Amino acid sequence: MSTYQKRTKDELARRVAQDIHDGAYVNLGIGMPTQVANHIPAGLEIILQSENGILGMGPAPAAGAEDYDLINAGKQPVTLLPGGAFFHHADSFAMMRGGHLDICVLGAFQVSTTGDLANWSTGEPGAIPAVGGAMDLAIGAKQTWVMMDLLTKKGESKIVAQCTYPLTGIGCVKRIYTDVATLACTAQGLQLIDMVEGLELAELEKLVGQPIKAA
Repeated sequence: MSTYQKRTKDELARRVAQDIHDGAYVNLGIGMPTQVANHIPAGLEIILQSENGILGMGPAPAAGAEDYDLINAGKQPVTLLPGGAFFHHADSFAMMRGGHLDICVLGAFQVSTTGDLANWSTGEPGAIPAVGGAMDLAIGAKQTWVMMDLLTKKGESKIVAQCTYPLTGIGCVKRIYTDVATLACTAQGLQLIDMVEGLELAELEKLVGQPIKAA
């Protein structure tokens, strides 16, 4: 078995950020994706949107400088860059549904090899349904990227041949960024973009449980 080091949460956020193109309008989903805001490459103008009605967010505020009247959809305090704005959430959803976002980055419980997304419920009894704006984002954005750990706490792959959890969107995910590899979802299945140093493709296929085309 090869020896490799998983990406930390910050390293994963940095990996996602490096693929966002200059001038992009981007929504960062609740949870892990919000960390991408802290790793936007210097010199790029990337406009971050939150579905509760913010455009032009910056990185997380420094400790002690939080303003809880300025929060994202996950109720986390955020900063506003020069030129940023906040507005009614109905206008924000019109932006999402109208195809005006270049990229959304979402978390997930499961993603299928062909890009089906399940990220709002595991279907367990008593679980709180939390579909929120994810349906609108997954279908409305020009590209939907998923950012997640590859394996569950039980060691099972979150990338599956077919989702068993309730779906958020069908065939909407273009890329999956995980703590060990970056993969593209295509009609023919998974395509490798990159993986952490020391990990072999055969071992990655074993972790995922699905065939992966080499980069």
